[in-house]
Amino acid sequence: MQRKSLFAIATAALLIALSAPATYADKKKTPAKTPAVPQLSPDEKILQVLNRLTFGARPGDVEVVRQIGVEKYIEQQLHPEQVAENPVLEAKLAPLDTLRLSSRELNEKYPSNQSLKAMSEGRKPLPTDPETLAMIRRPLERYKVKKDNAAAAPDMADMNKPMVSMEKVSLNMTPAQRKAFRSGTPEEKVATLEAMPAEEQYDVLEAFGGRRQQLMFAAPPDLARKVEKLNGPQFVVNQDLFANKLYRAVYSNRQLEEVLTDFWYNHFNVFLDKGADRYLVTSYERDAIRPHVMGKFKDLLLATAKSPAMMFYLDNAESVGNDAMANRNPNAKKKRGLNENYGRELMELHTLGVDGGYTQHDVTEVARCFTGWTVRDPRGGGDFFYNDRMHDKGAKTVLGVTIPAGGGMEDGMKVLDILEHHPSTARFISKSLAIRFVSDNPPQALVDRMAATFTNTDGDLTAVMKTMFLSPEFMSKDAYRAKVKTPLEMVVSAIRSTNADMNVAVAVVQQLNQLGEPLYRKQEPTGYSNKSSEWVNSASLLARMNFSLALTNNKVPGIKVDLASIQTSDPLAAARTLLMTDLSADARTVITQGLADQTGKIPPAALVAGLTLGSPDFQRR
Repeated sequence: MQRKSLFAIATAALLIALSAPATYADKKKTPAKTPAVPQLSPDEKILQVLNRLTFGARPGDVEVVRQIGVEKYIEQQLHPEQVAENPVLEAKLAPLDTLRLSSRELNEKYPSNQSLKAMSEGRKPLPTDPETLAMIRRPLERYKVKKDNAAAAPDMADMNKPMVSMEKVSLNMTPAQRKAFRSGTPEEKVATLEAMPAEEQYDVLEAFGGRRQQLMFAAPPDLARKVEKLNGPQFVVNQDLFANKLYRAVYSNRQLEEVLTDFWYNHFNVFLDKGADRYLVTSYERDAIRPHVMGKFKDLLLATAKSPAMMFYLDNAESVGNDAMANRNPNAKKKRGLNENYGRELMELHTLGVDGGYTQHDVTEVARCFTGWTVRDPRGGGDFFYNDRMHDKGAKTVLGVTIPAGGGMEDGMKVLDILEHHPSTARFISKSLAIRFVSDNPPQALVDRMAATFTNTDGDLTAVMKTMFLSPEFMSKDAYRAKVKTPLEMVVSAIRSTNADMNVAVAVVQQLNQLGEPLYRKQEPTGYSNKSSEWVNSASLLARMNFSLALTNNKVPGIKVDLASIQTSDPLAAARTLLMTDLSADARTVITQGLADQTGKIPPAALVAGLTLGSPDFQRR
């Protein structure tokens, strides 16, 4: 009988294992007399905390938690200002200048496609900054070519073709330079480029066309930045956003803050690829989400409500009261009216929950209250402002509360106050957190206690999380490794567990696209699911195994894994070192069968590590 392939075996084992509750070889039969909530052992508690409060344990993390104690570690992570940040992270973020710009500055220094088109047609002045001019010179030339040739020969307006040919730029090269660019390794190409003047570097990189992307993985930060800029300003803005999330998830010492920033962005989801949000999301995550993840829920709610990114994404920027002055202009080209998108999602997804007790009438009334909450010049990186001319001045009733006629921006503020103090909000937020950190079906008693903390502390999120993390339910046998990692969690935890070095994030971004969780690109306002069942299927699990083997075999560009410490003489012992706990029977099956099936095809250490990272045990957290 022909032996089944490694991937077929692994995928079948993963599906079976991840579709059932976690079982481990070292678990004993429950004795007759047990606590109401059976608790984890001290070592299991350490792993539970590292699996839930971080993006995955790094080598040495278990010992750190063991030395300071589980409760002290939790307390430190709940107060990130007490945790010294990793200087490696700070160095990797330093070149990403877009992360520190306002939305308007972002649009000026890295012009959007709309701005570039306007510049090419003379409707907008060119920037005066020499570096920005160098970056946009070629995109502007492309727009001119497209404009000049589109009418006569549309197929000639190929925006992806290099504006400069390699034959032309090679005329002024030495024989050694031509040889390096023609047949050299990426490292040789990079070394040759670095020895050239800056303007010549841009010409050569332009002539490389799409092949220049491969040079990023061998280039130092300044040269890699030039490659990014030749891909266009918008590419730089979005890649910086992706790299920021991944670098922070991999390297930050303030892990809970990163996990929560991801959680709350997902809760208040904004789709990156909707028009102006391509440039507004950077500020949204930095200014509306990140500063409030450990604070009061009302501050987080208000920050998202006043965010240009949210107002644009859910169309509230265009919402106008039916009796507003802006709608009475007989010469207006576009007749705008009331838009209920934000009002509906504010209650269904952000606060009360779908079963929170609101009606369609409440949706309409909330939408009326938020008319006038808009954005000034969203495509130019504009900011939030209240336009009284767009506001519905009539009386409203929201969840039984009357909001008198004649109000303005305070109508929306009143709605936020009603929602943040509503009992359904306390329950919904508490359950959402418990689903992410405890289990897909968290115990109702825990949710009730978290909701009580939410109510008693006026929505103090740190207090709510402390109630959860120190609860018997969080440290229970039922919660231990009961969650399946999302693609982002799996990829980042694999990088962290192998102590890999990530110099360029582009390839990891592409991996997440293939695994089904493209960063910032969940189109629906629901965000990505925090429930395990959404991530367990044969295609995604096969892709996870492929990624694990590619990572450990150093086939993921931009990431370097050193497996010198992996001892292949005892593969199961090596696997236990990576997992930091005993292996389940399912993990043993995947690893031993995979080793037998793939002997000689992949280096032993890479194969052991890859099979371990692709095993059912590692997919759980």
